[in-house]
Amino acid sequence: MSATLQTVADAVGVSRSSVSNAYSRPDQLSPELRQRILDAAKRLGYAGPNPTARSLRRGRTGAVGVLVTATLSSAFADPYAVRFLRGLAESGERHGIGLLLLPLPLDDDEAAADLVRNAVVDGFCVYCVPDWHGSLDAIRTRGLPVVSAELRHDGDHDTLCVGIDEAAASRSAARHVALLGHRRVALLATWSRPNQVDRRMTVPDLAAVPYYVTRERLRGYYEALSEVGVDAPDVTTVNATENSRAEGAAAAGYALDRAPRPTAILAMSDLLALGALDALAARGLRAGTDVSVVGFDDIPEAADAQLSTVRQPSIEKGRIAGGLLLDPPADPHGRRIVLPTELVVRASTGPAPAGRT
Repeated sequence: MSATLQTVADAVGVSRSSVSNAYSRPDQLSPELRQRILDAAKRLGYAGPNPTARSLRRGRTGAVGVLVTATLSSAFADPYAVRFLRGLAESGERHGIGLLLLPLPLDDDEAAADLVRNAVVDGFCVYCVPDWHGSLDAIRTRGLPVVSAELRHDGDHDTLCVGIDEAAASRSAARHVALLGHRRVALLATWSRPNQVDRRMTVPDLAAVPYYVTRERLRGYYEALSEVGVDAPDVTTVNATENSRAEGAAAAGYALDRAPRPTAILAMSDLLALGALDALAARGLRAGTDVSVVGFDDIPEAADAQLSTVRQPSIEKGRIAGGLLLDPPADPHGRRIVLPTELVVRASTGPAPAGRT
């Protein structure tokens, strides 16, 4: 028999209303009592009051919760994220389902878990959530359908997922600059936990990198560069504190202002790469001549800037994610969709400057 609100109340020796308040009105309890209740609930396997029961509708709530570890304003400033959400919304519209965007705080696991536990949704779409984030455990306890926009496996339950082979895609970018003769390479990545703002990052163990996408793209970059004798410790890996053009410029500036200057910059998103182009221009350097730059995603602005990049199908990924969640396939082989990528070469990459490989 599954645990109920009354089961937890009996175990702690409190009323049913106290257990309910621990989830919905924590200000009504002392922090110590609330923690005792939550600990008992976790031990007993109780996921908390079912938010759907509080909905005006019965059965379906008519919404999918989309988990993002960013503010909504920054998510809407990311053209790739906007295109993914467009595809997801198109799929939802075909099923009569809307989207509930859930911006999760990175530095408060309990607040994030509460947000997930109290979300009145029919299922979740996980978009770029780090492995260590507390919201992932909260999702599991809800027992609702989940689709991931990444191809990682979840050992606890069979998660639907759609994504790309991140490592293979980044290998193509690194091999491109290696074939052009570049050996001094800087990588721009967003991967530190909150309050870690050191620019130069050392990566002794890829398993310690908290974001799946960053981890796999780093893996691909390092593997391709090692093929031409450039090992990971020799690569300048720079931390961008957020996925924005301004942070790309700051991170690229850090690399460009140090000797020896890199001849190529590989950025983990087009936004970071566009910032790198800004940093080059501010220093009177030419992309593709003095320093080559490669991005990732192929957002519309990439073509305007003549940015070499890895193209992935952003809108299609959103559509497929919605389809998997709202109309899951019976065939288990269809629950994991791998999408194609393509290296798009433009003017931002060229041969390494003579004598400066």
